Amino acid sequence: MSAQEVRLCGLLLQEHFGEVVEKVGTHLLKSGAQNLRMLIHETGISLDLVKKSLCVLVQHGACVFTSGRKGPGSPTEYRTGCDRILRILRYPRYIYTAKTLYGDTGELIIEELLQRGHMTMSSTVKTVADRLTQNMEEGRSMDYNEVSNAFSKLVETHFLQRCPPMVKARPKDSATPAAPLIPGAPAAPVSTPLPTPESFPDCYKVPHVTLAGRGKRQLSSEDGDDQKNAKKAKMDSQTHGDEGICWQVNFERFHLHFRDQAIISAVANKLDQTSSEIVRTMLRMSEVTTSPTATCTKPLSANEIFRSLPTSYNILRPILDQYLTLLVDDPMEFVGKAGESGGGMYVVNMHRALANLARATLESVVQERFGSRSARIFRLLLRKRHLEQKQVEDFAMIPAKEAKDMLYTLLSQNLVQLQEIPKTPDYAPSRTFYLYTVNQLPTARMLLQNCYKTVANLIERRLYESKESKRLLEKSQRIEAILASLQASGAEPEQLTEVEEMITAPEKQQLEALRLHINKLDSAENQVDETIFLIESYVSSTASTS
Repeated sequence: MSAQEVRLCGLLLQEHFGEVVEKVGTHLLKSGAQNLRMLIHETGISLDLVKKSLCVLVQHGACVFTSGRKGPGSPTEYRTGCDRILRILRYPRYIYTAKTLYGDTGELIIEELLQRGHMTMSSTVKTVADRLTQNMEEGRSMDYNEVSNAFSKLVETHFLQRCPPMVKARPKDSATPAAPLIPGAPAAPVSTPLPTPESFPDCYKVPHVTLAGRGKRQLSSEDGDDQKNAKKAKMDSQTHGDEGICWQVNFERFHLHFRDQAIISAVANKLDQTSSEIVRTMLRMSEVTTSPTATCTKPLSANEIFRSLPTSYNILRPILDQYLTLLVDDPMEFVGKAGESGGGMYVVNMHRALANLARATLESVVQERFGSRSARIFRLLLRKRHLEQKQVEDFAMIPAKEAKDMLYTLLSQNLVQLQEIPKTPDYAPSRTFYLYTVNQLPTARMLLQNCYKTVANLIERRLYESKESKRLLEKSQRIEAILASLQASGAEPEQLTEVEEMITAPEKQQLEALRLHINKLDSAENQVDETIFLIESYVSSTASTS
């Protein structure tokens, strides 16, 4: 992991969990696996706070713990990795995807599980039903069964999965801390590495939950607090048949969905909507049969594809054959032909598609930073592999002086590499070929580090803007709370107007400008994260094929 990844992870931990968790998590990232005693000594944080920080990290899957490397009886060691922490950056995209696929109910289920780390099905259903009821009209409420059905659909499509089962613990020694006291967490440190969710058969088996009723509204009056707490305690004491079975978000399934959507969108932009629907159908048919790390999908016959196409498109069989031929002949090579049986066997080339998407991303970055002529040179080197300076000038049709400046600029930014091929062993410049080339994978890795740096800068800027206007934001929040309280109690319009006027016109203008600026920073974070996802997918795909 690089310094930019550690910096970004630290900012994400600080923003979501606070400074203490950030300090513990960053220390684990930098130093690797450590036991509790070393963590306390090297971070200078008290035992209680370190334990609580580790509880938070374990609860959210950002930290795992195993028995010590020195053998039986050695203190439990904790370790964390950048991959899981960096997923926090993608939380808004996970939630939006769930909303798109499963509506408001799916959105709130994913949001609750992301906020809590992992929960039981019954507690998730009750919490989501209460939140949905709160936003409904008076007299209406959300049925628990509707939320349970949405939860089951998310499990069936593998967007949710059970947390891996915990192994029996060995007896604790004095140097080993008590296990995190959180729902679904182990009672003590485990003696063997934690299994993955996919490694046991009940990963996607929904338990029979005896849960009946409807969502309840929160009591707004202070007199109702005791009654609300008593009802909650009574509700929590009930058993629903899923005690000890916790669920978590399956990030890999979301990533597969993002990858498929990127490929479909690229085909639609390059060709047309009908071509993208054919590719979408092929990807949907291959979801179950194809491994997530496979370079291409399982071969599908044209007959199978024709039967699985949506009837609303009215694509005739001869038209389908023409589109498949067009996709196979396209230079992007998203679809390949694997045989002639069944009217032709076709596959979606996952690795080739990701490589082409990464390549297009690199080209657009060069164009944005250095202009269209530099992008032309960069694109030329990607296609021709190795060219001398004179060849670059001729092929790109750019004057010698400009081409030389652009090549040296790209070379200084490590976007282009220079390869020396000597004619003689003495490497004399007059007897050496100097060839320019672009190595796509190292260049993509460099862009990935730049993206991490960019997101970290955006987060720091957003935190700085919020800190500078902290007093004004707090005042706005207090007035909004007073207004909500007055509206709930049926106050007169004059009273509401009087409270609203507590914020002056210049302050309102400043608040509006601040919100607009923060929204732009948030939007920029999400856009950079899309680039990060594409480059990460390409790098991991290349690693799995090598």
